Amino acid sequence: VQLQASGGGLVQAGGSLRLSCSASGGTFGAYAMAWFRQAPGKEREFVSTISWSSSTKQYAGSLKGRFTVSRDNARNTMWLQMIDLKPEDTAVYYCAAKTGGPTAYIEHYHYWGQGTQVTVSS
Repeated sequence: VQLQASGGGLVQAGGSLRLSCSASGGTFGAYAMAWFRQAPGKEREFVSTISWSSSTKQYAGSLKGRFTVSRDNARNTMWLQMIDLKPEDTAVYYCAAKTGGPTAYIEHYHYWGQGTQVTVSS
């Protein structure tokens, strides 16, 4: 499956963005999906994951309440709604897919999108 993330941009602190991840070349509904992010000079870190049925959603502890993950299998798309953005949310955001259930472990994900830059100014 091929993934393409989009929707990043420059936003002021306290603002909102919605990222999209479009999938092609596979059966989107067969995959658990996730968002990771990587800030300059830091390792890529888990943001959120969602099961194929949307019945299970997980978030990094510090992000719960500000970020919401969703998906529409009929549209082969996953979203990440981000509100109350902070400068520390600045990073390249990546979407990823894996077979089986959702997990926060980066090494379990087989397929990756190219990333979309989110910059939050103070």
